[in-house]
Amino acid sequence: MIAVEDTRPLPQAILFVCRHNVIRSPMAEALMRLRHGKRVWTASCGVSPGECIDLFAAEVMRELDVDLRKHWPRSFEDLDDVNFDLIITLAPEAHHRALEYTRTLAIDVEYWPTLDPSFATGSRTQRLDEYRSVRDQIDRKIAQRFDLGAKA
Repeated sequence: MIAVEDTRPLPQAILFVCRHNVIRSPMAEALMRLRHGKRVWTASCGVSPGECIDLFAAEVMRELDVDLRKHWPRSFEDLDDVNFDLIITLAPEAHHRALEYTRTLAIDVEYWPTLDPSFATGSRTQRLDEYRSVRDQIDRKIAQRFDLGAKA
């Protein structure tokens, strides 16, 4: 089967949402910025904010020369702006919260089911491999959903 790229125009503003805004949504935000630069305003949040960025997430993103150590987790309530064209949710509870949040707003919501790598067990190497797998899954989904032929 041949994969077909989704070539809909890029939204002007995207919000990525997961449970605590410490792993999946910051990765997605950073990957979108890495791939599309300033062509798309990108942010992330969680259903409830965690305390700090997950160190394994920071490490696997550093492999792509992306520094997540300064990321500050936030929730919907912490957002300064709600002018998003698209909200992409990465966890079931995030999707439910985004649908509730957009009930009276004209914002599209997409659900990209993504495993939470913080539940991975095993050695440090095995756990990092799980984080890389999630990072790469999100990156592939961004490539499928948005045209990567035109970088910023």
